[in-house]
Amino acid sequence: MSNPYIISPNCILTRITGSNESLESYCAGFELSEWRCSGLADNLIEWIIDYALKSDELRDTNHTNTFVRLKQAASRVYISEKYERRGEVGEIAAHAVCRTYFNTIPIAARVNYLSASNDPVKAFDLVHVRYVGDNEIELWLGEAKFFKNRNDAIKDAIASITGHITAGFLKNEKLLLGPQVSNDIPHSAKIQKLLSAETSLDELITNAVFPVLIAANSDATESHVLLNDDYSAGVDAEMQALWGKLKASGLTEKIKLKLIYVPLGDKDALNKAFDDRLKGLQIA
Repeated sequence: MSNPYIISPNCILTRITGSNESLESYCAGFELSEWRCSGLADNLIEWIIDYALKSDELRDTNHTNTFVRLKQAASRVYISEKYERRGEVGEIAAHAVCRTYFNTIPIAARVNYLSASNDPVKAFDLVHVRYVGDNEIELWLGEAKFFKNRNDAIKDAIASITGHITAGFLKNEKLLLGPQVSNDIPHSAKIQKLLSAETSLDELITNAVFPVLIAANSDATESHVLLNDDYSAGVDAEMQALWGKLKASGLTEKIKLKLIYVPLGDKDALNKAFDDRLKGLQIA
């Protein structure tokens, strides 16, 4: 069987800091002297098929059923009139960045975590695998926070990660994830073994990377109209401040954390633009 994750949509989020093992930032950029809110919303919609559908559904997607698949994906992202406090925009951004820049692929579609009521649940926001060389794998177990205030976002992220690396939570995640690993992705047996009840949590953590995406309003983005060195320096300062809070929490000494900062010009405007597009697909 062919691997449906060999190809993926283009990602509008561009790396604006040098590649770093622990922290990087990505921005949608500017257009006609304005932050690209509409362009980012469009691009996130392009990613929902890759984000929400299962591997066998992706494999069967082609030019004859693309619109049907897009509507299926839209219905799985969320169905709610109260979109203001939803975090899926951050989750899809994390999915797109990890797929594009780190060549990860999903172990299981995020939709498999959703309850029947389509309510948010307590689980990792991103569960991917990254292949390192010919035989090594990394599990990417991610958190995504989509907030107005970036300090509130990092505080919430620290609380989530702290809760998610407890023995009880990780054991439960292994029980949920193990059976969902598709046999048609590379090294599926190795991934399943890592997620088996018999494998120590120590081995899981040793082979895991915990990306945390913070998508929040940025002073630098609000005060610039071009993606230049001055803008990059402003974003870098904000990112370093967020990383300082992660280090102060002690989490960086326990697990392999990777901060992914996405500075926004207007979180509320992006949320509404995305929701408008999603609702348009759901009622089509």
